[in-house]
Amino acid sequence: MKVGFNMLLWTTHVTEEHFGLFDAIKKIGYDGVEIPIFEGEPAHFKKVGKAVKNAGLGCSSVCVIPDEAHNCISADASHRAGGLAHITWALECSAAVGSDVLCGPFYQPLGVFTGDAPTAEEKARCVEVHKQAADVAAKLGVKLGVEFLNRFEAYFLNTMADAAAHAKKVHKPSFGVLYDTFHANIEEKDPVGVITKYGDAINHIHISENDRGTPGEGHIDWPATFKAIRSIGYDDWLVVEAFGRALPALAAATRVWRDFFPSREHAYTEALKFIRQQWAAAA
Repeated sequence: MKVGFNMLLWTTHVTEEHFGLFDAIKKIGYDGVEIPIFEGEPAHFKKVGKAVKNAGLGCSSVCVIPDEAHNCISADASHRAGGLAHITWALECSAAVGSDVLCGPFYQPLGVFTGDAPTAEEKARCVEVHKQAADVAAKLGVKLGVEFLNRFEAYFLNTMADAAAHAKKVHKPSFGVLYDTFHANIEEKDPVGVITKYGDAINHIHISENDRGTPGEGHIDWPATFKAIRSIGYDDWLVVEAFGRALPALAAATRVWRDFFPSREHAYTEALKFIRQQWAAAA
């Protein structure tokens, strides 16, 4: 098991000014960081990856669909082509930074709704786009972990069952599901039970408290969650995702209107202690 921390606590685009954070995160005891792939080119991320490696860390990566022109479920073929191009770019940047898994809701733009459930046509379109993306991922040696989001952020994939069914249709070794405790807490009738039920589909995990604050300081059933994670034999990244108000655009997208922790240092320091403790206790 490897514990990482999502760099979105500080920035949507990691540059040299953030490299010092890698040493601080390593010193505390983390195994890696999750790098946002929201802008930039592979050459830039190669430099970021070198700094990550020099700090003695590994990394995963995360991306989103930026707009309708890159919508993988759109009826417009040019938009779907844009979606595939966007995921391909993110995979190339991920390979350059040294990421072993690119995760995120890479199917539709955030906060866009039709007022109805996803259609069979939308599902079929996305499967075809993700099949091609998974082939690109395999060639680059990067896995794809698709993330289901709560219904207030997206409508295409909202539950573990939705995401697992989609991954089954994509049917590629490089394609799996990201399980996020925050979204599961909102959408699942049994947030812990879906871990064991769909464990074969999970290839990445986000550890996020019910309020997006410091794990262990909210109401998620962490002992049961960690026992379930261990029961499926999962032994890969557990990435802490905690959001603050430092980045206005991200705060707006994630609906963060108040502070959920006293400081960023508190969030990443206490989160690691808690995860190590819970992981050991769940053995």
